[in-house]
Amino acid sequence: MTLFIGIQLFMIGLFLFFGWAIVKKEWYSLISNFNGKSKDEQQQLIKNGYPQRVGKLMVVTAVGMAILLPLSFTSFQYSIEVQFGFMIVFLLGGLIYLSKYEIKEKRKRSYIFSTLLAIGTIGFTVWLFFLGYQDFEMREYKDSFEITGMYGGEWDYAEIRHIELLEEMPEVTWKQNGFGLATMAKGIFKVEEYGSSLLFIHKGSPPYLFIETDNDKIFINSKNRDETEDWYDILSKRTK
Repeated sequence: MTLFIGIQLFMIGLFLFFGWAIVKKEWYSLISNFNGKSKDEQQQLIKNGYPQRVGKLMVVTAVGMAILLPLSFTSFQYSIEVQFGFMIVFLLGGLIYLSKYEIKEKRKRSYIFSTLLAIGTIGFTVWLFFLGYQDFEMREYKDSFEITGMYGGEWDYAEIRHIELLEEMPEVTWKQNGFGLATMAKGIFKVEEYGSSLLFIHKGSPPYLFIETDNDKIFINSKNRDETEDWYDILSKRTK
């Protein structure tokens, strides 16, 4: 969470700086492709008020993110999703709106491009969150067990070196490749004292099953305590 707050503060500062530089200092070169336009087109955009509105959009986006930032210090589970969603939707919606201040001859093309960009970006983001929030389970086979879903896999019982049931999840220090969501962590993370590990974790739902194999360190649990304990019992019997 501390890392996410740091990233949020950095982005708020970045948007404020760009917005201030464009509105107050008229550093229009900070706007994508502004310098690539002809002098005539640049003057038309300035006359239409396009650059100034881009700068103001960045400032308002930063202010909105700052207003939502305190959610990170509350018990609200979906603060990350709300803040990230606001930034994406507000910026992309703003770009569609600003198309009306484009050069008249390019206005229609700008609307189409901005709309398609918004649909594509929001669609891709929703798809990623859908994948991230898909649940997982452990399945028992004759000679192996499987963890289903994204980042899952299958391991032979013979590969298991150690299993342990933990009442507290060790501190996760860094996400290497995965989903660190409000209620779930899934993927490859750095875990204090364990190093790089595969996590399939429902946050705040102890106990947590730790499995060490020849090549992997795995943390997994279910929302249901009894199910996690059943997984531990299954693996304990298989490794005796």
